[in-house]
Amino acid sequence: MTAITDLGQQLASAFSDARRITPTGWLPSTAAEVYAVQDALIAHLGGGIGGWKVGAPNAEKEPNYAPLPASVILASGAVLPAARFAARWVELEAALRVGKLLEVRQDMPTPSELASFFDAVVPTIECVESRLAAGREAPAPLRLADLQSHGALVVGAPAPLAPEALDLRTLKATLMFGEAEAARTTGGNPAQDVWRLVGWLARHCTERGVPLSPGQIVTTGSCTGLLAAPVDTGVVGAIEGLGEVRLRYSA
Repeated sequence: MTAITDLGQQLASAFSDARRITPTGWLPSTAAEVYAVQDALIAHLGGGIGGWKVGAPNAEKEPNYAPLPASVILASGAVLPAARFAARWVELEAALRVGKLLEVRQDMPTPSELASFFDAVVPTIECVESRLAAGREAPAPLRLADLQSHGALVVGAPAPLAPEALDLRTLKATLMFGEAEAARTTGGNPAQDVWRLVGWLARHCTERGVPLSPGQIVTTGSCTGLLAAPVDTGVVGAIEGLGEVRLRYSA
């Protein structure tokens, strides 16, 4: 067993068992090593890739990304056991649903060309959970290898994609915990340009041999920041023009 496979197996076991661990042995330090560990993690989990998360801290820096296990992509209204989701961090995000195979091998498609590969836009809530004992204090490459702390993705109803309307700089988003407003933002996603993110992701996934495929959900970064949700309280995210998505953590 290689060091990459071993770490992927450690993280996959922690993912399946809802445990936090301090990985033993070799740790990744380069982007290539990080993404190879992601591949090993997904392979150990089985079930394939149901989507991708991509984001960037601002409009200039290179994005990063992680595959989303198909087994934890859930429909709006999902009830998640708090025993398996100890942190209960949530992020409200705009996402795209892939309509046809998207491979980028040479010139980058224009935004309108990229948009033609997607058949819907959806509101989503990402449930953020770490498999690392150090949590958010763990080294950045290790956090990214751990699927950038992905726990589950709850997906709202699809809406027709209007590319000109999907502007992260003006998107209005609201996150409610029960009757309390937890966040209200306009242009809260720091990446700003959704098509830069999607094009970059499509090229990297093509190079990695796992191009964006029909039915996969591509999330594009948080509109509301990272917030801890309470137990036994409805969580409702709304993005203007996209609709609502709901979940609840149950004790």
